[in-house]
Amino acid sequence: MSAFTAEVIRASAIRARNVVWLSFGVLGLLSNAWVPRIPEIKQALHLTNSQFGTALIGGPAGAAIGAQIVGRLIHAYGSKWISRFCGLEMAIGIALLASAHSFIALMLALFVQGIGYGGLDNALNTQAVAIENHLDRKYMSGFHGAWSVGALVAVVVGGSLSRVITPHTNILGVAIFAFIIFIPAIQFLLPNELDGHAGTGENTSNKVALFERKTMILWAIGLALMGCLIPEAAASDWGGILLHEHMGIATGLDSTAFGAFGIAMIIGRFSGDHLMMKYGAERVVKIGGYVGGVVLGGAIALAVPLSSWNSTVALVIVDAGFVIAGLGIGPMVPAFISATGKIPGIAPSVAIARVGIIGIFSYFIGPVVTGNLADLINLPVAMTFPCLVLIAAGFLSRTVRPSKSRAS
Repeated sequence: MSAFTAEVIRASAIRARNVVWLSFGVLGLLSNAWVPRIPEIKQALHLTNSQFGTALIGGPAGAAIGAQIVGRLIHAYGSKWISRFCGLEMAIGIALLASAHSFIALMLALFVQGIGYGGLDNALNTQAVAIENHLDRKYMSGFHGAWSVGALVAVVVGGSLSRVITPHTNILGVAIFAFIIFIPAIQFLLPNELDGHAGTGENTSNKVALFERKTMILWAIGLALMGCLIPEAAASDWGGILLHEHMGIATGLDSTAFGAFGIAMIIGRFSGDHLMMKYGAERVVKIGGYVGGVVLGGAIALAVPLSSWNSTVALVIVDAGFVIAGLGIGPMVPAFISATGKIPGIAPSVAIARVGIIGIFSYFIGPVVTGNLADLINLPVAMTFPCLVLIAAGFLSRTVRPSKSRAS
């Protein structure tokens, strides 16, 4: 570290900041490439709601493995080279997803994609924490806003092309495009000496006990993260199905639920850093969870029965509910991740990996619970579950207080 002057460190951090923005955008694009084509894929593979929900488990299973392995590798070797490997592996998973022709193939493709996603997400969040520390400013919400931009582009492009090209061509094209942009950009991330890892982290551990006093905060943040990720995944995985199968919305327009949600998340995330610096992260997270969960649940309850009378009005109402939920969730996930990376005594990549694997369980719990409730009752009623857990995440807003304030 002594070889780096303050000016060099600042210049490196600013350059890396721009690359992390771009990289999160590519990550959002890749991970959501198939979202607007989900109804077609589900129908083509003749999957029930519960089968589709079970297939979705492949993604978080891979992400859980990727995040845990990568967390320790980053602490030992740094996050820059890990980003290259994980970006390539995720692109391969997307290509497999584009070619899936069975339940097993779909689940396997999501598993491979998930390994790359979990590792790359950890590496980029580790870079983000280091950038915030070097520049002494909040950027995490904006970085995750770039992810939302990538997700929105994937949904808009996929929805627009749904009548022109096949899901296979759509998804494979996104994978190739993202790979070409992403791999060269990684060269400009923070070097290992500046990301707080690769043996340079002081007073931090690369291992944390499953249960002990200093790591209980990781469980609390992880559960709060689950409360955000379950409704976020519900918007992408079930939003189109809700509109198409239960409200009679046509193909293409049925992607507006996640489109509206994605736009709102972009707004919430790009304004999140400013709002949290002005009002405090705890207040922003609390209001976002409470209001987002209540309004989304109410909008679905009103719009579904209304759709049989006036589908246009119903579409506006349900999309408005997804907008409010997106605005609320937008700053919440970045706030939880940023707080995780600044827990004293634990390496950021390891802490992020632990919280991440707890949060990843949302992708097991969410699809399975929602899918089985949908089969048992119906999907509109099943969507109450993600609304309730979003409210619970707002209740856990205390976990984003600075460490000293939280301890007091």
